[in-house]
Amino acid sequence: MALSPTIPTSFVPRPSSPQRFRTDLTGAFGFFAYFVFGLSFLLAIGVFVYGRILAAEQASKDTALAAAVASIDSTTAEGFVRLHDRLALSESLLDQHIAFSGFFALIDRILPTTVRFTSLHLSIDPTGVAQVEGSGTAKSFNALAAASAAFAADGNIKDAIFSSIKVNKDNSVTFLLAASLDPKVIAFDPSAAPAAPAVVAPAATSTASSSPPSP
Repeated sequence: MALSPTIPTSFVPRPSSPQRFRTDLTGAFGFFAYFVFGLSFLLAIGVFVYGRILAAEQASKDTALAAAVASIDSTTAEGFVRLHDRLALSESLLDQHIAFSGFFALIDRILPTTVRFTSLHLSIDPTGVAQVEGSGTAKSFNALAAASAAFAADGNIKDAIFSSIKVNKDNSVTFLLAASLDPKVIAFDPSAAPAAPAVVAPAATSTASSSPPSP
């Protein structure tokens, strides 16, 4: 049986639509990969150039530092080192310096005028705490109570103990005191040092001479 002349003897199949989509996706991914590669290459060149700039700047600073070190006078440098050591030692000594003038100024400020000390003994115990012991008199027991309240309110004279209290015939009171001091009361304070008195230059005197009247 012979075939109809309208039926072709061979044919080429046409690609389907999904195949075209896969080809387009592959091309887009390749373009993106080339873009990332190019960007990485540019970043690598930038890092390399920046590293060279930093290396050149460091070399320049090292040269300048070496020149500055070479220009330093060793005698002057040793003098500055000795001065620094002396200042550091002076600061350490001043920090540990004890000045009881602060305690006396405190007593003068808070102690009632009707209470006075007849003797005072100030000392530093082995632990570094300042101790005060003394004896005194008060005009009355109420005056002594006011002094105790003033010590407690101020807080710089701690653990104050009044003992051997004796009331005399004139109602005056004698007592003994034992207490400890706050460290800041006996710490040396340069700002509290009295200022040097100003030297006043003597006023200039002028002598006026009078001539005898002409005849």
